[in-house]
Amino acid sequence: MFLQLTISGLAQGAIYALIALSLSVVYRATTIVNFGHGDFVMAGAFVVYVLVIYLGMAYVPAALLGVAILFVVGVGISRGFIDPIKAGPHIGFAMMSISLGYVLRGGARTLWGREVLPMPPVFDMAPIFLGDLVVTGDALFICAIVAVLLAGFFLIFYRTSIGVVIQAVYQSERGATLIGVNVRAFHEVMWGVGLAMGAMAGILIAPISLLHPDLGATFLIRGFAAMTLGGFGSLGGAVLGGLLLGVAEQCLGAYVNTALIDITAYLVIVLVLVIRPAGLFGKTVTVRM
Repeated sequence: MFLQLTISGLAQGAIYALIALSLSVVYRATTIVNFGHGDFVMAGAFVVYVLVIYLGMAYVPAALLGVAILFVVGVGISRGFIDPIKAGPHIGFAMMSISLGYVLRGGARTLWGREVLPMPPVFDMAPIFLGDLVVTGDALFICAIVAVLLAGFFLIFYRTSIGVVIQAVYQSERGATLIGVNVRAFHEVMWGVGLAMGAMAGILIAPISLLHPDLGATFLIRGFAAMTLGGFGSLGGAVLGGLLLGVAEQCLGAYVNTALIDITAYLVIVLVLVIRPAGLFGKTVTVRM
């Protein structure tokens, strides 16, 4: 039973890891935590729903177009809503991201109410049976996507000149500007990447958990918990935190009480902030002016 719970937890945790990874990318590049990120995850899923159900597109082209659309939205948000408030207090970023998220959620509720909408099935892979263990096709597909994204971002962040730019901007925007980095354009691109990844998470989640306007809020707290557990700004930590959270939910729900599944993420956030605020792989950043 424990092995099956672990496999189920890893499959669920891979979704949390993808959300945490998309949050970490934006934070690592801009030092801003997008508190409305869950609603952009939901928006990505709804964009694909409209393309597939209303416009009759095939799922894969619709998913690619949905990711591209959310990338453009991310660039527009950085340019139109984040840049104008940079001179204000940092809390303004949190308030802006929350407000934008609620606008998206309200728009979805206006169009679709609170209905739960079925997405067309995507994962046609037959489950794999290993004795008494069952590994589903969606679990394999999601875990593979997360692994590929993590490997790609590690290569970019730690093996390319882009990674050097990201680290420079993360430590000091003024210093990065002095060496010729277009910080504004860089932030716009990274917001686009973060929202595109969030859309990818929503596209993968919706066929499994069904689609509704509150979809993002359900998963956002799990993404934050995974990010907190792994360490803010740590890409590998975000993924490991998501996987550990998924396994913890399954085990606590099975061995203690199913009610704990809904509060495991909150418990993780509280315990990590009290015991180890930097998370498993987080570290204090030295800012040089």
